[in-house]
Amino acid sequence: MTPRPAIGPIALPCACANLRRAARAVTQRYDAALRPAGLRATQFTLLQVLERAGVVTQGALGRILATDSTTLSRTLQPLEAAGWIRSTAGADRRRRQVALTAAGRRKLAQATPAWEKAQRRLRDRLGGPRWQALLDLLAVTAQAAGRG
Repeated sequence: MTPRPAIGPIALPCACANLRRAARAVTQRYDAALRPAGLRATQFTLLQVLERAGVVTQGALGRILATDSTTLSRTLQPLEAAGWIRSTAGADRRRRQVALTAAGRRKLAQATPAWEKAQRRLRDRLGGPRWQALLDLLAVTAQAAGRG
Protein backbone atom coordinates (compact mmCIF):
# COMPACT_ATOMS: atom_id res chain seq x y z
CA MET A 1 0.00 0.00 0.00
CA THR A 2 1.34 3.41 -0.97
CA PRO A 3 1.55 5.89 1.89
CA ARG A 4 -0.61 8.96 1.51
CA PRO A 5 1.20 12.29 1.35
CA ALA A 6 0.72 14.59 4.32
CA ILE A 7 -2.00 17.12 3.65
CA GLY A 8 -2.73 20.41 5.33
CA PRO A 9 -5.99 21.31 6.96
CA ILE A 10 -9.04 20.81 4.80
CA ALA A 11 -11.14 23.95 4.43
CA LEU A 12 -14.38 23.43 6.27
CA PRO A 13 -17.53 25.46 5.53
CA CYS A 14 -18.61 25.56 9.20
CA ALA A 15 -17.40 28.31 11.57
CA CYS A 16 -17.97 26.04 14.57
CA ALA A 17 -15.89 23.19 13.10
CA ASN A 18 -13.05 25.54 12.19
CA LEU A 19 -13.04 27.25 15.59
CA ARG A 20 -13.12 23.92 17.44
CA ARG A 21 -10.30 22.51 15.30
CA ALA A 22 -8.17 25.59 15.90
CA ALA A 23 -9.01 25.53 19.61
CA ARG A 24 -7.96 21.88 19.90
CA ALA A 25 -4.66 22.50 18.11
CA VAL A 26 -3.85 25.59 20.19
CA THR A 27 -4.93 23.90 23.43
CA GLN A 28 -2.61 20.96 22.73
CA ARG A 29 0.34 23.38 22.35
CA TYR A 30 -0.46 25.29 25.53
CA ASP A 31 -1.13 22.08 27.49
CA ALA A 32 2.28 20.74 26.44
CA ALA A 33 3.96 24.00 27.45
CA LEU A 34 2.20 24.12 30.84
CA ARG A 35 2.59 20.42 31.68
CA PRO A 36 5.94 20.88 33.51
CA ALA A 37 4.19 23.39 35.82
CA GLY A 38 1.45 20.84 36.55
CA LEU A 39 -1.31 22.79 34.84
CA ARG A 40 -3.57 22.44 31.84
CA ALA A 41 -4.46 25.45 29.69
CA THR A 42 -8.00 25.55 31.12
CA GLN A 43 -6.62 25.67 34.67
CA PHE A 44 -4.08 28.36 33.80
CA THR A 45 -6.84 30.46 32.25
CA LEU A 46 -8.92 30.21 35.42
CA LEU A 47 -5.98 31.35 37.53
CA GLN A 48 -5.38 34.27 35.14
CA VAL A 49 -9.03 35.33 35.22
CA LEU A 50 -9.20 35.15 39.00
CA GLU A 51 -6.02 37.19 39.31
CA ARG A 52 -7.58 39.93 37.19
CA ALA A 53 -11.17 39.71 38.43
CA GLY A 54 -10.56 39.26 42.15
CA VAL A 55 -13.39 37.63 44.07
CA VAL A 56 -16.21 36.65 41.70
CA THR A 57 -19.27 34.47 41.87
CA GLN A 58 -19.08 31.13 40.14
CA GLY A 59 -21.88 32.30 37.85
CA ALA A 60 -19.95 35.41 36.83
CA LEU A 61 -16.86 33.31 36.24
CA GLY A 62 -18.87 31.00 33.97
CA ARG A 63 -20.11 34.01 31.99
CA ILE A 64 -16.59 35.43 31.65
CA LEU A 65 -15.35 32.10 30.29
CA ALA A 66 -18.53 31.25 28.32
CA THR A 67 -18.74 27.86 30.03
CA ASP A 68 -21.54 25.96 31.70
CA SER A 69 -21.68 25.50 35.46
CA THR A 70 -21.03 21.73 35.37
CA THR A 71 -17.85 22.09 33.31
CA LEU A 72 -16.72 25.01 35.44
CA SER A 73 -17.29 23.06 38.66
CA ARG A 74 -15.24 20.13 37.34
CA THR A 75 -12.41 22.48 36.38
CA LEU A 76 -12.47 24.34 39.70
CA GLN A 77 -12.38 21.21 41.90
CA PRO A 78 -8.72 20.25 41.36
CA LEU A 79 -7.65 23.88 41.73
CA GLU A 80 -9.42 24.12 45.07
CA ALA A 81 -8.04 20.73 46.17
CA ALA A 82 -4.53 21.99 45.38
CA GLY A 83 -5.18 25.13 47.44
CA TRP A 84 -4.81 27.49 44.46
CA ILE A 85 -8.33 28.88 44.72
CA ARG A 86 -10.82 29.36 47.54
CA SER A 87 -14.56 28.85 47.11
CA THR A 88 -16.96 30.07 49.78
CA ALA A 89 -20.71 30.40 50.12
CA GLY A 90 -22.08 33.80 49.21
CA ALA A 91 -24.55 35.85 51.23
CA ASP A 92 -27.57 33.80 50.09
CA ARG A 93 -25.70 30.44 50.19
CA ARG A 94 -26.75 29.65 46.59
CA ARG A 95 -23.97 31.76 45.16
CA ARG A 96 -20.40 30.56 45.45
CA GLN A 97 -17.63 33.15 45.66
CA VAL A 98 -14.35 32.12 44.04
CA ALA A 99 -10.97 33.75 44.66
CA LEU A 100 -7.31 33.10 43.96
CA THR A 101 -5.19 32.19 47.00
CA ALA A 102 -1.57 33.11 47.70
CA ALA A 103 -0.60 29.59 46.62
CA GLY A 104 -2.58 30.15 43.40
CA ARG A 105 -0.68 33.37 42.72
CA ARG A 106 2.60 31.49 43.19
CA LYS A 107 1.44 28.69 40.84
CA LEU A 108 0.39 31.28 38.26
CA ALA A 109 3.78 33.03 38.54
CA GLN A 110 5.57 29.69 38.17
CA ALA A 111 3.61 28.75 35.03
CA THR A 112 3.58 32.18 33.37
CA PRO A 113 7.01 31.90 31.67
CA ALA A 114 5.92 28.67 29.94
CA TRP A 115 2.65 30.29 28.92
CA GLU A 116 4.52 33.35 27.61
CA LYS A 117 6.77 31.09 25.54
CA ALA A 118 3.74 29.35 24.01
CA GLN A 119 2.15 32.76 23.34
CA ARG A 120 5.33 34.08 21.73
CA ARG A 121 5.67 30.99 19.54
CA LEU A 122 2.13 31.26 18.22
CA ARG A 123 2.37 35.04 17.79
CA ASP A 124 5.64 34.64 15.88
CA ARG A 125 4.14 31.98 13.61
CA LEU A 126 1.11 34.14 12.85
CA GLY A 127 2.92 37.46 12.65
CA GLY A 128 2.03 40.55 14.66
CA PRO A 129 -0.84 41.91 12.54
CA ARG A 130 -2.51 38.49 12.20
CA TRP A 131 -2.03 37.87 15.94
CA GLN A 132 -3.83 41.10 16.86
CA ALA A 133 -6.50 40.49 14.24
CA LEU A 134 -7.05 36.99 15.66
CA LEU A 135 -7.46 38.27 19.23
CA ASP A 136 -9.84 41.01 18.08
CA LEU A 137 -11.89 38.67 15.89
CA LEU A 138 -12.14 36.00 18.60
CA ALA A 139 -13.43 38.55 21.12
CA VAL A 140 -16.04 39.82 18.67
CA THR A 141 -16.97 36.25 17.70
CA ALA A 142 -17.49 35.23 21.33
CA GLN A 143 -19.72 38.26 21.84
CA ALA A 144 -21.69 37.68 18.62
CA ALA A 145 -22.24 34.01 19.40
CA GLY A 146 -23.06 34.66 23.06
CA ARG A 147 -26.41 34.14 24.64
CA GLY A 148 -28.98 36.77 23.99
